[in-house]
Amino acid sequence: MSAQLLAGQPVARVIRRQTVAAAERFQAQLRRPPALVSLRIGDDPASVSYGRTLERACERINLGFHEMVLPTERPRLTETLKALNIDPGVDAIVVQQPLPAPFSLEMVAELLDPQKDVDGLTPVNAGRVTLGQGGYVPSTPAGGMAILQHYGIPIKGAEAVVLGRSPIVGRPLAQLLLQAHATVTICHTRTRDLAAVTRRADILCVAAGRAGLVTPEMVKPGAVVVDFGTNVVAEGLVGDVDPAVGEVAAWLTPVPGGTGPVTTAILLRATVQAACDRLGVSLTALPSNGSVTP
Repeated sequence: MSAQLLAGQPVARVIRRQTVAAAERFQAQLRRPPALVSLRIGDDPASVSYGRTLERACERINLGFHEMVLPTERPRLTETLKALNIDPGVDAIVVQQPLPAPFSLEMVAELLDPQKDVDGLTPVNAGRVTLGQGGYVPSTPAGGMAILQHYGIPIKGAEAVVLGRSPIVGRPLAQLLLQAHATVTICHTRTRDLAAVTRRADILCVAAGRAGLVTPEMVKPGAVVVDFGTNVVAEGLVGDVDPAVGEVAAWLTPVPGGTGPVTTAILLRATVQAACDRLGVSLTALPSNGSVTP
């Protein structure tokens, strides 16, 4: 068996088409494009790289983009986020991760305006997602769901295992899978007999942050494997799943080229939706974060 690839670019193209159409209608009414601000603290190489990716992606579809870089001082972060929250020209805010000490995800989440929190960090948006009441979904798990939908992977009734419990990937992904009627198990690197849990999965989603953690003997033959890992090693960018898993699984996301492009596309679509929602602009509704309906 050799796995079919769940490539991200075809999914991202569909989402970009939706986003461009909505952004054009927004600009026709407001006389400006929807605007995203990316906030980075320090100089983490991955964050620097992702900031450049966002800038290029915004330019491609004519969204406003500005990156702010702050020193590692808490008062500056508080002041900056408060100013961005009330700035009428800013529609969406994304805070780059990882955050250097002494900052934390919880600290940032408490400061962000939920209406501009397009990556679903705030308790308000996290709560809405958990309760199935909408809200802005973190773009990475929403991108994973978009991939499954685009390729017609059956989710209803499937046994899904999420390896990873972070509040920005694993936990919201589990909620999205539950809402799609999967039977969901969350496990992590401290789970006893981890391989016994992952081998049960019809759909295995891996977001543990450890290169090559999932090996072929941990995967059920014929499973669908979605790899959210982005680990920089000497050989380049690799996922959390050993590529040899492709000899066991039926479907596998490549790294790079799998969930990454879809994550970015979802974030930009959420930016346009936030601009429309916040300013009461009457446009044809965009699909929800996890949908790729053309």
